[in-house]
Amino acid sequence: MINITPVIMRLEAKEGINNCILINDTYNSDIRSLGIALDYLSNQLHHKDKTVILSDIKHHKTDNAVFYKKIADLLVSKNITRFIGIGKELCEYASYFISNSKFFKDTESFLASSTHFDNESILIKGARKFGFEKITSLLEKKSHETVLEVNLTALTHNLNYFKSKLKKETQVMAMVKASSYGSGGPEIAQSLQFNHVNYLAVAYTDEGIELRENRIALPIMVMNPERNHFDLLIKNQLEPEVYSLKILRELLNAAETTFYSDKLPIKIHLKIETGMHRLGFSENEIPQLISLIKDSKHVEIASIFSHLSVSDDKQQDEITHQQAAKLNSIYEIIIHQIGQQKKPFKHLLNSAGVSRFAQYQFDMVRLGIGLYGVGCDEYEQKKLEQVLTLKTGISQIKTVKKGDYVGYGRHAKAKKDMTIAIIPIGYADGIDRKLGNRAGEVFINGNYAPYFGNICMDMAMIDISEIEAKEGDSVIVIGKEISISKLAKTLDTIPYEILTGISRRVKRIYIQE
Repeated sequence: MINITPVIMRLEAKEGINNCILINDTYNSDIRSLGIALDYLSNQLHHKDKTVILSDIKHHKTDNAVFYKKIADLLVSKNITRFIGIGKELCEYASYFISNSKFFKDTESFLASSTHFDNESILIKGARKFGFEKITSLLEKKSHETVLEVNLTALTHNLNYFKSKLKKETQVMAMVKASSYGSGGPEIAQSLQFNHVNYLAVAYTDEGIELRENRIALPIMVMNPERNHFDLLIKNQLEPEVYSLKILRELLNAAETTFYSDKLPIKIHLKIETGMHRLGFSENEIPQLISLIKDSKHVEIASIFSHLSVSDDKQQDEITHQQAAKLNSIYEIIIHQIGQQKKPFKHLLNSAGVSRFAQYQFDMVRLGIGLYGVGCDEYEQKKLEQVLTLKTGISQIKTVKKGDYVGYGRHAKAKKDMTIAIIPIGYADGIDRKLGNRAGEVFINGNYAPYFGNICMDMAMIDISEIEAKEGDSVIVIGKEISISKLAKTLDTIPYEILTGISRRVKRIYIQE
Protein backbone atom coordinates (compact mmCIF):
# COMPACT_ATOMS: atom_id res chain seq x y z
CA MET A 1 0.00 0.00 0.00
CA ILE A 2 2.89 2.38 0.77
CA ASN A 3 4.08 2.16 -2.83
CA ILE A 4 0.71 2.92 -4.43
CA THR A 5 0.80 6.17 -6.40
CA PRO A 6 -2.40 8.28 -6.43
CA VAL A 7 -3.95 8.48 -9.90
CA ILE A 8 -5.61 11.62 -11.22
CA MET A 9 -9.20 10.76 -12.22
CA ARG A 10 -10.23 14.07 -13.73
CA LEU A 11 -9.67 15.99 -16.89
CA GLU A 12 -6.84 18.53 -16.77
CA ALA A 13 -6.00 21.26 -19.27
CA LYS A 14 -2.49 22.67 -19.11
CA GLU A 15 0.10 24.45 -21.19
CA GLY A 16 1.99 22.22 -23.58
CA ILE A 17 5.14 22.55 -25.66
CA ASN A 18 5.20 24.70 -28.83
CA ASN A 19 2.20 26.79 -27.83
CA CYS A 20 -0.07 23.75 -27.52
CA ILE A 21 -2.92 23.19 -25.07
CA LEU A 22 -2.69 19.76 -23.46
CA ILE A 23 -5.88 18.07 -22.24
CA ASN A 24 -4.94 15.16 -20.03
CA ASP A 25 -7.76 12.65 -19.53
CA THR A 26 -5.69 9.51 -19.15
CA TYR A 27 -6.80 6.45 -17.16
CA ASN A 28 -10.47 7.11 -17.85
CA SER A 29 -11.10 5.23 -21.06
CA ASP A 30 -14.59 4.33 -22.26
CA ILE A 31 -16.74 5.66 -25.08
CA ARG A 32 -18.97 7.77 -22.82
CA SER A 33 -16.04 9.57 -21.17
CA LEU A 34 -14.44 9.95 -24.62
CA GLY A 35 -17.53 11.84 -25.79
CA ILE A 36 -17.33 14.18 -22.79
CA ALA A 37 -13.62 14.78 -23.34
CA LEU A 38 -14.17 15.48 -27.06
CA ASP A 39 -16.84 18.05 -26.17
CA TYR A 40 -14.31 19.75 -23.90
CA LEU A 41 -11.70 19.67 -26.68
CA SER A 42 -14.18 21.19 -29.15
CA ASN A 43 -14.76 24.10 -26.77
CA GLN A 44 -11.07 24.98 -26.68
CA LEU A 45 -10.95 27.96 -29.02
CA HIS A 46 -7.22 28.74 -28.77
CA HIS A 47 -6.39 26.69 -31.87
CA LYS A 48 -8.14 25.57 -35.04
CA ASP A 49 -6.25 22.25 -35.07
CA LYS A 50 -7.55 19.54 -32.71
CA THR A 51 -5.54 16.36 -32.17
CA VAL A 52 -6.63 13.22 -30.32
CA ILE A 53 -4.17 10.65 -28.97
CA LEU A 54 -6.18 7.54 -28.05
CA SER A 55 -5.38 3.98 -26.97
CA ASP A 56 -7.35 0.80 -27.54
CA ILE A 57 -10.54 0.96 -25.49
CA LYS A 58 -11.81 -1.98 -23.50
CA HIS A 59 -15.44 -2.72 -24.30
CA HIS A 60 -18.05 -5.46 -24.08
CA LYS A 61 -20.92 -6.84 -26.17
CA THR A 62 -19.98 -4.93 -29.34
CA ASP A 63 -18.07 -6.37 -32.29
CA ASN A 64 -14.62 -4.72 -32.61
CA ALA A 65 -15.24 -3.52 -36.15
CA VAL A 66 -18.57 -1.93 -35.21
CA PHE A 67 -17.12 -0.40 -32.05
CA TYR A 68 -14.10 1.27 -33.70
CA LYS A 69 -16.22 2.48 -36.62
CA LYS A 70 -18.37 4.22 -33.99
CA ILE A 71 -15.23 5.81 -32.48
CA ALA A 72 -14.06 6.97 -35.92
CA ASP A 73 -17.46 8.52 -36.68
CA LEU A 74 -17.47 10.27 -33.32
CA LEU A 75 -14.11 11.89 -34.10
CA VAL A 76 -15.40 13.11 -37.45
CA SER A 77 -18.52 14.58 -35.84
CA LYS A 78 -16.30 16.57 -33.46
CA ASN A 79 -14.17 17.98 -36.32
CA ILE A 80 -10.92 16.40 -35.14
CA THR A 81 -8.11 17.37 -37.53
CA ARG A 82 -5.54 14.74 -36.55
CA PHE A 83 -5.80 11.34 -34.89
CA ILE A 84 -3.07 9.23 -33.31
CA GLY A 85 -4.09 5.69 -32.37
CA ILE A 86 -2.00 3.54 -30.06
CA GLY A 87 -2.68 -0.18 -29.66
CA LYS A 88 -3.03 -3.33 -31.75
CA GLU A 89 -6.81 -3.01 -32.18
CA LEU A 90 -6.62 0.57 -33.45
CA CYS A 91 -3.86 -0.45 -35.87
CA GLU A 92 -6.12 -3.24 -37.17
CA TYR A 93 -8.98 -0.84 -37.90
CA ALA A 94 -6.86 2.10 -39.10
CA SER A 95 -8.80 2.32 -42.37
CA TYR A 96 -11.89 3.57 -40.49
CA PHE A 97 -10.23 6.78 -39.36
CA ILE A 98 -9.60 10.17 -40.95
CA SER A 99 -6.80 10.44 -43.51
CA ASN A 100 -4.63 12.56 -41.22
CA SER A 101 -4.01 9.68 -38.81
CA LYS A 102 -1.03 7.77 -37.49
CA PHE A 103 -1.02 4.43 -35.67
CA PHE A 104 1.46 2.79 -33.30
CA LYS A 105 1.33 -0.66 -31.76
CA ASP A 106 2.34 0.65 -28.31
CA THR A 107 3.31 3.79 -26.40
CA GLU A 108 7.05 3.13 -26.77
CA SER A 109 6.74 3.11 -30.57
CA PHE A 110 4.97 6.49 -30.45
CA LEU A 111 7.61 7.97 -28.14
CA ALA A 112 10.35 6.77 -30.49
CA SER A 113 8.69 8.43 -33.49
CA SER A 114 9.34 11.95 -34.73
CA THR A 115 5.71 13.10 -34.42
CA HIS A 116 5.65 16.89 -34.12
CA PHE A 117 3.12 19.08 -32.30
CA ASP A 118 2.73 22.83 -32.75
CA ASN A 119 -0.07 25.35 -32.10
CA GLU A 120 -2.82 22.80 -31.53
CA SER A 121 -5.12 21.50 -28.80
CA ILE A 122 -4.27 17.89 -27.90
CA LEU A 123 -6.51 15.41 -26.07
CA ILE A 124 -4.64 12.49 -24.52
CA LYS A 125 -6.87 9.61 -23.47
CA GLY A 126 -5.81 6.04 -22.83
CA ALA A 127 -6.30 2.86 -20.86
CA ARG A 128 -4.06 2.52 -17.81
CA LYS A 129 -1.90 -0.29 -19.19
CA PHE A 130 -0.64 1.96 -22.01
CA GLY A 131 1.23 4.30 -19.62
CA PHE A 132 0.11 7.52 -21.28
CA GLU A 133 1.64 9.54 -18.44
CA LYS A 134 4.87 9.23 -20.46
CA ILE A 135 3.21 11.04 -23.36
CA THR A 136 1.82 13.72 -21.07
CA SER A 137 5.27 14.25 -19.56
CA LEU A 138 6.79 14.55 -23.04
CA LEU A 139 4.30 17.13 -24.30
CA GLU A 140 3.81 19.19 -21.15
CA LYS A 141 5.59 22.52 -20.92
CA LYS A 142 7.97 22.25 -18.00
CA SER A 143 7.87 24.79 -15.21
CA HIS A 144 8.58 24.91 -11.53
CA GLU A 145 6.55 22.77 -9.17
CA THR A 146 4.16 25.47 -8.00
CA VAL A 147 0.83 25.45 -9.88
CA LEU A 148 -2.56 27.14 -9.66
CA GLU A 149 -5.37 24.67 -10.28
CA VAL A 150 -8.52 26.27 -11.70
CA ASN A 151 -11.58 24.07 -11.28
CA LEU A 152 -13.96 24.87 -14.13
CA THR A 153 -16.62 22.57 -12.67
CA ALA A 154 -16.64 24.69 -9.51
CA LEU A 155 -16.83 27.86 -11.61
CA THR A 156 -19.91 26.50 -13.37
CA HIS A 157 -21.47 25.55 -10.03
CA ASN A 158 -20.99 29.08 -8.72
CA LEU A 159 -22.42 30.60 -11.88
CA ASN A 160 -25.50 28.40 -11.59
CA TYR A 161 -25.87 29.28 -7.91
CA PHE A 162 -26.15 32.98 -8.75
CA LYS A 163 -28.36 32.29 -11.77
CA SER A 164 -30.77 30.48 -9.46
CA LYS A 165 -31.33 33.79 -7.66
CA LEU A 166 -32.22 35.66 -10.83
CA LYS A 167 -35.42 36.09 -12.77
CA LYS A 168 -35.48 34.14 -16.00
CA GLU A 169 -35.17 37.30 -18.10
CA THR A 170 -32.27 38.83 -16.12
CA GLN A 171 -29.02 38.67 -18.05
CA VAL A 172 -25.51 38.07 -16.68
CA MET A 173 -22.35 40.06 -17.29
CA ALA A 174 -19.28 38.18 -16.01
CA MET A 175 -16.21 40.09 -14.89
CA VAL A 176 -13.03 38.68 -16.44
CA LYS A 177 -10.78 41.70 -15.90
CA ALA A 178 -7.26 41.29 -14.52
CA SER A 179 -6.99 37.91 -16.27
CA SER A 180 -10.22 36.75 -14.63
CA TYR A 181 -9.03 37.80 -11.18
CA GLY A 182 -5.75 35.97 -11.72
CA SER A 183 -7.20 32.66 -12.89
CA GLY A 184 -6.66 33.13 -16.65
CA GLY A 185 -8.67 35.35 -19.00
CA PRO A 186 -9.23 33.30 -22.20
CA GLU A 187 -9.74 29.98 -20.41
CA ILE A 188 -12.32 31.35 -17.99
CA ALA A 189 -14.00 33.33 -20.77
CA GLN A 190 -14.35 30.17 -22.87
CA SER A 191 -15.98 28.34 -19.98
CA LEU A 192 -18.38 31.24 -19.34
CA GLN A 193 -19.20 31.49 -23.03
CA PHE A 194 -19.98 27.77 -23.10
CA ASN A 195 -22.27 28.26 -20.09
CA HIS A 196 -24.22 31.02 -21.86
CA VAL A 197 -23.43 34.18 -19.95
CA ASN A 198 -24.62 37.21 -21.91
CA TYR A 199 -21.74 39.66 -21.54
CA LEU A 200 -18.12 39.81 -20.43
CA ALA A 201 -16.34 42.80 -18.91
CA VAL A 202 -12.63 43.62 -18.96
CA ALA A 203 -10.67 46.55 -17.58
CA TYR A 204 -8.62 47.54 -20.65
CA THR A 205 -8.76 47.26 -24.42
CA ASP A 206 -5.81 44.87 -24.68
CA GLU A 207 -7.63 42.41 -22.40
CA GLY A 208 -10.59 42.49 -24.77
CA ILE A 209 -8.35 42.02 -27.81
CA GLU A 210 -6.77 38.95 -26.18
CA LEU A 211 -10.23 37.43 -25.78
CA ARG A 212 -11.12 38.18 -29.39
CA GLU A 213 -7.86 36.56 -30.52
CA ASN A 214 -8.94 33.48 -28.58
CA ARG A 215 -12.27 33.42 -30.47
CA ILE A 216 -14.50 34.77 -27.73
CA ALA A 217 -17.59 36.01 -29.57
CA LEU A 218 -19.60 37.36 -26.62
CA PRO A 219 -20.20 41.11 -26.29
CA ILE A 220 -17.35 42.60 -24.22
CA MET A 221 -17.54 45.80 -22.21
CA VAL A 222 -14.24 47.65 -21.67
CA MET A 223 -14.35 49.52 -18.36
CA ASN A 224 -11.31 51.77 -18.86
CA PRO A 225 -11.00 52.43 -22.60
CA GLU A 226 -7.73 54.20 -23.41
CA ARG A 227 -8.06 57.11 -25.83
CA ASN A 228 -5.08 56.03 -27.94
CA HIS A 229 -6.65 52.59 -28.48
CA PHE A 230 -10.08 53.64 -29.76
CA ASP A 231 -9.26 52.38 -33.27
CA LEU A 232 -8.39 48.91 -31.94
CA LEU A 233 -11.45 48.94 -29.72
CA ILE A 234 -13.70 49.67 -32.71
CA LYS A 235 -11.90 47.16 -34.96
CA ASN A 236 -12.40 44.36 -32.43
CA GLN A 237 -16.05 45.24 -31.78
CA LEU A 238 -15.44 45.98 -28.12
CA GLU A 239 -17.91 48.15 -26.25
CA PRO A 240 -16.45 51.00 -24.17
CA GLU A 241 -17.69 52.21 -20.83
CA VAL A 242 -18.18 55.97 -21.18
CA TYR A 243 -17.96 57.88 -17.91
CA SER A 244 -17.19 61.51 -18.81
CA LEU A 245 -18.06 64.16 -21.39
CA LYS A 246 -14.40 64.39 -22.40
CA ILE A 247 -14.07 60.71 -23.24
CA LEU A 248 -17.43 60.74 -25.03
CA ARG A 249 -16.31 63.61 -27.28
CA GLU A 250 -13.02 61.87 -28.04
CA LEU A 251 -14.83 58.63 -28.84
CA LEU A 252 -17.25 60.41 -31.16
CA ASN A 253 -14.34 62.08 -32.93
CA ALA A 254 -12.58 58.73 -33.32
CA ALA A 255 -15.77 57.19 -34.68
CA GLU A 256 -16.00 59.87 -37.37
CA THR A 257 -12.40 59.51 -38.52
CA THR A 258 -11.57 55.84 -37.96
CA PHE A 259 -10.93 53.55 -40.90
CA TYR A 260 -13.42 51.10 -39.38
CA SER A 261 -16.34 53.51 -39.46
CA ASP A 262 -18.40 51.08 -41.56
CA LYS A 263 -18.92 49.00 -38.40
CA LEU A 264 -20.65 51.82 -36.56
CA PRO A 265 -22.65 52.65 -34.55
CA ILE A 266 -20.43 51.82 -31.60
CA LYS A 267 -22.25 50.30 -28.67
CA ILE A 268 -21.41 52.19 -25.48
CA HIS A 269 -22.17 51.74 -21.78
CA LEU A 270 -22.92 54.88 -19.77
CA LYS A 271 -21.56 54.88 -16.23
CA ILE A 272 -23.61 57.01 -13.83
CA GLU A 273 -22.24 58.47 -10.59
CA THR A 274 -24.70 57.54 -7.84
CA GLY A 275 -22.62 57.84 -4.69
CA MET A 276 -19.34 55.96 -5.00
CA HIS A 277 -17.54 59.05 -6.33
CA ARG A 278 -15.25 57.22 -8.65
CA LEU A 279 -15.87 57.16 -12.42
CA GLY A 280 -19.23 58.23 -13.81
CA PHE A 281 -21.45 61.06 -15.10
CA SER A 282 -22.73 63.32 -12.35
CA GLU A 283 -26.36 64.38 -12.41
CA ASN A 284 -25.60 67.91 -13.64
CA GLU A 285 -23.76 66.50 -16.71
CA ILE A 286 -26.75 64.53 -17.99
CA PRO A 287 -28.19 67.33 -20.20
CA GLN A 288 -24.85 67.72 -22.05
CA LEU A 289 -24.54 63.94 -22.32
CA ILE A 290 -27.98 63.70 -23.90
CA SER A 291 -27.23 66.54 -26.30
CA LEU A 292 -24.01 64.94 -27.56
CA ILE A 293 -25.60 61.53 -28.12
CA LYS A 294 -28.71 62.92 -29.81
CA ASP A 295 -26.56 64.85 -32.26
CA SER A 296 -24.47 61.80 -33.20
CA LYS A 297 -25.28 58.84 -35.42
CA HIS A 298 -22.11 57.02 -34.41
CA VAL A 299 -23.05 55.57 -31.03
CA GLU A 300 -25.78 53.39 -29.61
CA ILE A 301 -26.35 53.09 -25.87
CA ALA A 302 -26.08 49.40 -24.96
CA SER A 303 -26.54 49.93 -21.23
CA ILE A 304 -26.79 52.49 -18.45
CA PHE A 305 -25.38 51.42 -15.12
CA SER A 306 -23.78 52.36 -11.84
CA HIS A 307 -21.52 50.78 -9.23
CA LEU A 308 -22.53 49.89 -5.66
CA SER A 309 -20.13 50.97 -2.94
CA VAL A 310 -21.39 49.02 0.11
CA SER A 311 -23.53 46.15 -1.16
CA ASP A 312 -22.02 43.71 1.35
CA ASP A 313 -22.45 45.95 4.44
CA LYS A 314 -25.83 45.52 6.17
CA GLN A 315 -25.21 48.60 8.30
CA GLN A 316 -25.22 50.78 5.18
CA ASP A 317 -28.10 49.31 3.19
CA GLU A 318 -29.76 52.71 2.99
CA ILE A 319 -26.87 53.88 0.79
CA THR A 320 -27.58 51.03 -1.63
CA HIS A 321 -31.26 51.98 -1.80
CA GLN A 322 -30.29 55.59 -2.50
CA GLN A 323 -27.92 54.54 -5.28
CA ALA A 324 -30.61 52.39 -6.91
CA ALA A 325 -33.16 55.22 -6.74
CA LYS A 326 -30.71 57.67 -8.30
CA LEU A 327 -29.84 55.28 -11.15
CA ASN A 328 -33.54 54.70 -11.83
CA SER A 329 -34.22 58.42 -11.99
CA ILE A 330 -31.33 59.26 -14.34
CA TYR A 331 -32.02 56.20 -16.51
CA GLU A 332 -35.60 57.35 -17.14
CA ILE A 333 -34.45 60.86 -18.06
CA ILE A 334 -31.91 59.55 -20.58
CA ILE A 335 -34.10 56.99 -22.35
CA HIS A 336 -37.03 59.38 -22.66
CA GLN A 337 -34.95 62.16 -24.17
CA ILE A 338 -32.67 60.05 -26.37
CA GLY A 339 -35.55 58.24 -28.02
CA GLN A 340 -33.38 55.30 -28.99
CA GLN A 341 -35.28 52.51 -30.72
CA LYS A 342 -33.65 49.70 -28.72
CA LYS A 343 -34.03 50.22 -24.99
CA PRO A 344 -30.64 50.08 -23.15
CA PHE A 345 -29.98 47.55 -20.41
CA LYS A 346 -29.97 48.86 -16.87
CA HIS A 347 -27.65 47.18 -14.35
CA LEU A 348 -26.40 47.85 -10.85
CA LEU A 349 -25.84 44.68 -8.82
CA ASN A 350 -22.51 42.97 -8.21
CA SER A 351 -22.10 39.48 -6.67
CA ALA A 352 -23.03 40.60 -3.15
CA GLY A 353 -25.86 42.69 -4.54
CA VAL A 354 -27.37 39.67 -6.31
CA SER A 355 -27.54 37.85 -2.98
CA ARG A 356 -28.91 40.75 -0.96
CA PHE A 357 -30.99 43.02 -3.21
CA ALA A 358 -33.19 40.94 -5.51
CA GLN A 359 -35.43 43.96 -6.15
CA TYR A 360 -32.62 45.69 -8.07
CA GLN A 361 -31.82 42.96 -10.60
CA PHE A 362 -33.11 45.20 -13.41
CA ASP A 363 -32.10 43.91 -16.87
CA MET A 364 -28.68 42.53 -16.04
CA VAL A 365 -26.32 41.83 -13.12
CA ARG A 366 -22.52 41.81 -12.98
CA LEU A 367 -20.91 38.75 -11.40
CA GLY A 368 -17.32 39.04 -10.21
CA ILE A 369 -15.70 37.63 -7.09
CA GLY A 370 -18.65 35.35 -6.36
CA LEU A 371 -17.93 33.35 -9.52
CA TYR A 372 -14.51 32.50 -8.13
CA GLY A 373 -15.91 31.12 -4.87
CA VAL A 374 -15.89 34.08 -2.46
CA GLY A 375 -19.26 34.68 -0.78
CA CYS A 376 -20.62 37.82 0.84
CA ASP A 377 -21.32 36.03 4.16
CA GLU A 378 -20.82 32.67 5.88
CA TYR A 379 -24.12 31.26 4.61
CA GLU A 380 -23.30 32.03 1.00
CA GLN A 381 -19.72 30.84 1.39
CA LYS A 382 -21.05 27.37 2.20
CA LYS A 383 -23.05 27.38 -1.03
CA LEU A 384 -20.09 28.26 -3.25
CA GLU A 385 -17.23 26.02 -4.32
CA GLN A 386 -13.53 26.80 -4.25
CA VAL A 387 -12.37 27.47 -7.81
CA LEU A 388 -8.66 28.03 -7.18
CA THR A 389 -6.10 25.83 -5.47
CA LEU A 390 -2.52 27.07 -5.21
CA LYS A 391 -0.21 24.17 -4.50
CA THR A 392 3.45 23.35 -4.46
CA GLY A 393 5.72 20.53 -3.23
CA ILE A 394 8.45 19.99 -0.67
CA SER A 395 11.90 20.60 -2.18
CA GLN A 396 13.95 19.60 0.84
CA ILE A 397 13.55 18.56 4.48
CA LYS A 398 16.16 19.30 7.10
CA THR A 399 16.67 19.23 10.86
CA VAL A 400 17.33 22.50 12.70
CA LYS A 401 18.95 22.25 16.11
CA LYS A 402 17.77 24.16 19.15
CA GLY A 403 19.16 27.70 19.11
CA ASP A 404 19.73 27.85 15.33
CA TYR A 405 18.17 30.56 13.18
CA VAL A 406 16.28 30.14 9.92
CA GLY A 407 16.01 32.49 6.94
CA TYR A 408 16.93 36.06 6.11
CA GLY A 409 17.36 38.40 9.05
CA ARG A 410 17.68 35.54 11.57
CA HIS A 411 14.17 36.32 12.81
CA ALA A 412 13.14 32.70 13.41
CA LYS A 413 14.97 30.91 16.22
CA ALA A 414 14.46 27.22 16.95
CA LYS A 415 13.36 26.86 20.59
CA LYS A 416 13.97 23.11 20.33
CA ASP A 417 15.25 20.64 17.76
CA MET A 418 12.80 20.87 14.87
CA THR A 419 12.15 19.73 11.31
CA ILE A 420 11.52 22.22 8.54
CA ALA A 421 10.52 21.81 4.90
CA ILE A 422 11.55 24.18 2.14
CA ILE A 423 8.88 24.81 -0.52
CA PRO A 424 9.48 26.48 -3.92
CA ILE A 425 7.10 29.39 -3.56
CA GLY A 426 7.73 32.93 -2.37
CA TYR A 427 6.68 36.54 -2.63
CA ALA A 428 7.51 36.58 -6.37
CA ASP A 429 4.71 34.03 -6.74
CA GLY A 430 2.26 36.13 -4.75
CA ILE A 431 2.82 34.93 -1.17
CA ASP A 432 2.81 37.97 1.08
CA ARG A 433 5.88 38.31 3.30
CA LYS A 434 3.57 39.19 6.20
CA LEU A 435 2.66 35.48 6.37
CA GLY A 436 6.19 34.59 7.51
CA ASN A 437 7.30 33.82 11.05
CA ARG A 438 4.19 31.79 11.94
CA ALA A 439 1.68 34.47 10.89
CA GLY A 440 0.36 32.17 8.16
CA GLU A 441 0.26 28.46 7.45
CA VAL A 442 -0.02 25.85 4.71
CA PHE A 443 -1.76 22.47 4.64
CA ILE A 444 0.22 19.27 4.23
CA ASN A 445 -0.77 15.63 4.68
CA GLY A 446 -3.91 16.51 6.62
CA ASN A 447 -2.19 18.97 8.95
CA TYR A 448 -1.56 22.70 9.17
CA ALA A 449 2.07 23.80 9.17
CA PRO A 450 3.12 27.40 9.94
CA TYR A 451 5.62 29.38 7.90
CA PHE A 452 8.93 29.57 9.78
CA GLY A 453 11.27 32.47 9.13
CA ASN A 454 10.91 35.21 6.54
CA ILE A 455 9.34 34.29 3.22
CA CYS A 456 11.93 34.60 0.43
CA MET A 457 11.45 35.66 -3.19
CA ASP A 458 11.21 32.09 -4.51
CA MET A 459 11.09 29.92 -1.39
CA ALA A 460 9.52 29.61 2.02
CA MET A 461 10.21 27.43 5.05
CA ILE A 462 7.52 25.63 7.02
CA ASP A 463 7.62 23.90 10.40
CA ILE A 464 6.76 20.20 9.99
CA SER A 465 8.16 19.01 13.33
CA GLU A 466 4.86 17.29 14.22
CA ILE A 467 3.98 16.13 10.70
CA GLU A 468 5.02 13.02 8.78
CA ALA A 469 6.20 14.23 5.39
CA LYS A 470 8.77 13.51 2.73
CA GLU A 471 10.39 15.44 -0.11
CA GLY A 472 8.00 15.74 -3.05
CA ASP A 473 4.82 15.74 -0.91
CA SER A 474 2.11 18.15 -2.03
CA VAL A 475 1.58 21.38 -0.07
CA ILE A 476 -1.67 23.38 -0.28
CA VAL A 477 -1.03 27.13 -0.04
CA ILE A 478 -4.57 28.23 -0.99
CA GLY A 479 -7.48 25.84 -1.24
CA LYS A 480 -10.45 24.40 0.61
CA GLU A 481 -8.40 24.06 3.78
CA ILE A 482 -6.91 27.59 3.52
CA SER A 483 -9.59 29.68 1.88
CA ILE A 484 -8.99 32.96 0.12
CA SER A 485 -11.29 34.69 2.62
CA LYS A 486 -9.37 33.26 5.57
CA LEU A 487 -6.06 34.30 4.06
CA ALA A 488 -7.35 37.81 3.35
CA LYS A 489 -8.48 38.13 6.97
CA THR A 490 -5.03 37.06 8.19
CA LEU A 491 -3.41 39.72 6.01
CA ASP A 492 -6.02 42.39 6.83
CA THR A 493 -6.87 42.81 3.15
CA ILE A 494 -9.57 41.73 0.70
CA PRO A 495 -9.88 38.51 -1.37
CA TYR A 496 -9.45 40.49 -4.61
CA GLU A 497 -5.88 41.37 -3.68
CA ILE A 498 -5.05 37.74 -2.90
CA LEU A 499 -6.50 36.50 -6.20
CA THR A 500 -4.93 39.08 -8.48
CA GLY A 501 -1.59 38.88 -6.66
CA ILE A 502 -0.80 35.31 -7.79
CA SER A 503 2.12 35.72 -10.19
CA ARG A 504 1.86 35.00 -13.90
CA ARG A 505 4.90 32.76 -13.60
CA VAL A 506 2.77 30.28 -11.65
CA LYS A 507 1.49 27.75 -14.18
CA ARG A 508 -2.31 27.53 -14.46
CA ILE A 509 -3.88 24.09 -14.84
CA TYR A 510 -7.57 23.86 -15.75
CA ILE A 511 -9.49 20.86 -14.49
CA GLN A 512 -12.95 19.49 -15.23
CA GLU A 513 -14.34 17.03 -12.72
